[in-house]
Amino acid sequence: MTEIGKRIRLDRIMNRNTRRTVIIPMDHGVTVGPINGLYDMKTTVNKVAEGGANAVLLHKGIIRAGYRGYGKDIGLIMHMSGGTVLGPDPNIKVQVADVIEAIKLGADAVSIHINVGSKTEPEQLRLLGKTARVCDEWGVPLLAMMYPRGEKIKNEYDVEAVKHAARVGAELGADIIKTNYTGNEETFREVVKSCPVPVVIAGGPKTNTDAEFCQMVYHAIRAGAIGVAAGRNVFQHENPTNMVRVLCGIVHEGLEPEKALEKYMRNSEEI
Repeated sequence: MTEIGKRIRLDRIMNRNTRRTVIIPMDHGVTVGPINGLYDMKTTVNKVAEGGANAVLLHKGIIRAGYRGYGKDIGLIMHMSGGTVLGPDPNIKVQVADVIEAIKLGADAVSIHINVGSKTEPEQLRLLGKTARVCDEWGVPLLAMMYPRGEKIKNEYDVEAVKHAARVGAELGADIIKTNYTGNEETFREVVKSCPVPVVIAGGPKTNTDAEFCQMVYHAIRAGAIGVAAGRNVFQHENPTNMVRVLCGIVHEGLEPEKALEKYMRNSEEI
């Protein structure tokens, strides 16, 4: 019966026709504070919901405050990891919530952040395994943010490092992996092929242009990714609603970046 629950909840965070997803993470308030775009959470969530995003990713306190979307439903992923740039090591992530809390708050899925190669990798991996078990027990999908980060990691976008991190997440029970794009379609296809569960790419830092960001998403989809989980390139955009529409055009409609931008960003100055 728990498998039925997972399927139902996955439908709430994915497009039922394409089986792909556009997720807008807005958990940055814990990591780096209330940055631009995240001051008025109600307005921001409404804007990305209006654009057709499949899900938002939030911490429990923001969910409790009611910021899920008003007037338009949107999938909800509750984040369960925390750590700040003010701490002794930004790569240290600890558990700050649990699956039962997520269920009580109406979340459709949960997510955790794992830095493979960090000083606390053993504790983080233990948490991943434990969380996957509890998610299976309650029928809740688990999105694992798997990043190669630590003293031994020279390049967190290196294909071998990203493949390893993604595979760890799949091996330990995640339903969806979020990880870094490796820079080109050919190498990212290796990541997808070596990972037995669906992969979405992280949006990464704010890019210089919309076109640069959209090219990354487009080539990731061509390489086999099922979508994108993009925060700053959406909620810090001058028009988050249209930016989400552009992403949905690429991910769900199969549009090339130029066509998606032309179709959905006509009123934006930057194309």
